Amino acid sequence: MTPKPEAIGDWTDAYFNRTRGIVEKFGDCRVTYAIFMRRPVVSAPRLAIQWLEGVSRERGAAVEIDLRYAEGRWVGAGEALMYITGPFALLVDLETLLLQKVGPTCVAAYNAAAMCMDLPKVSFLAMDARHCAGTEMAELMAYAASVGSARAKSKEDAVGFIGNATDATAHYFGLQRGLGTMPHALIGYAGSTLRAAEMFHETYPEENLTVLVDYFGKEVTDSLEVCRRFPELSAEGRIAVRLDTPGSRFCEGLDPAASYAALERHVPRAIRGYRTEEELRDLVGPGVSAAAIWYMRERLDEAGFKKVRIVASSGFGPHKCKTMAIAEAPVDLIGTGSYLPDRWSETYATADIVEYNGEQRVKLGREFLLRRRDEVAAE
Repeated sequence: MTPKPEAIGDWTDAYFNRTRGIVEKFGDCRVTYAIFMRRPVVSAPRLAIQWLEGVSRERGAAVEIDLRYAEGRWVGAGEALMYITGPFALLVDLETLLLQKVGPTCVAAYNAAAMCMDLPKVSFLAMDARHCAGTEMAELMAYAASVGSARAKSKEDAVGFIGNATDATAHYFGLQRGLGTMPHALIGYAGSTLRAAEMFHETYPEENLTVLVDYFGKEVTDSLEVCRRFPELSAEGRIAVRLDTPGSRFCEGLDPAASYAALERHVPRAIRGYRTEEELRDLVGPGVSAAAIWYMRERLDEAGFKKVRIVASSGFGPHKCKTMAIAEAPVDLIGTGSYLPDRWSETYATADIVEYNGEQRVKLGREFLLRRRDEVAAE
């Protein structure tokens, strides 16, 4: 994790640098910071703690970390996630960078856990890297998905995240390599969905084949063509079709009326109750809707390809996953980067000093952060 110790001063807030200079001039003291957030999260502090401990070693001073909520635990709004104790001169200029590594990660872990628990039988693939602002954020977000996934596995026996899209962070999911088969660019290069599938299989014959089927707007037609071209792979369950239809149009064969009809055939309760506008879009609107997934399952089954799996992507965040659960959408795997925090202001972690040389002292209004040493954090 970055920055390296020698560059910390360049990336921290100037008033922390000035405070460090004052403390070094007038005498150091031992302080305790409380780290908290203003919204519920899932604790995902490991990378932040590893960075802090590494900086402490470089500076030749030790820190004590009282982690009140172990990795994967639910943390309520305003509750201290951890207390950090050490020399003021060591810690004061680390606050900015430490909080950057805590807040977004904990919110992303919360979102990932919620998605996996809403769809416990569905596999997830972390495809967040392209949405991240640099490689450090990409590492934090992949780690967050693994933490949220682990929580969902322990609480709901969920399948959770089975991997991610990049080699660099695959180890968080127990893998050596990232997962994925083809982007739209390969289909454009090949000139047809079928030819792209053939090229992939000729190059990587031992790999399972997941085919993007929305490039030409013929999701059903191209899916069936690929399945017929590879009947053995289809029968072995080694082919998946990935729906990534843009929100500007409906999946092939659907319109509003046909979308309602698809859900009426399978899960009528999903559309007979009150639904918000956002829920209706995810249920029967354009793009990758619940109706589109049901419709694709129907067409595959009718053609005899019952073992061909369906992968869905495009906007699958916590809200859309909850709607898919309402519709009991027959999706096998969801590719998502949308567990990343939607409102960045919700990711702001805060640190306040609550003890100076063992004496409790905190600014007015933050007394709730004072450490109660006999208190045990609740799940």
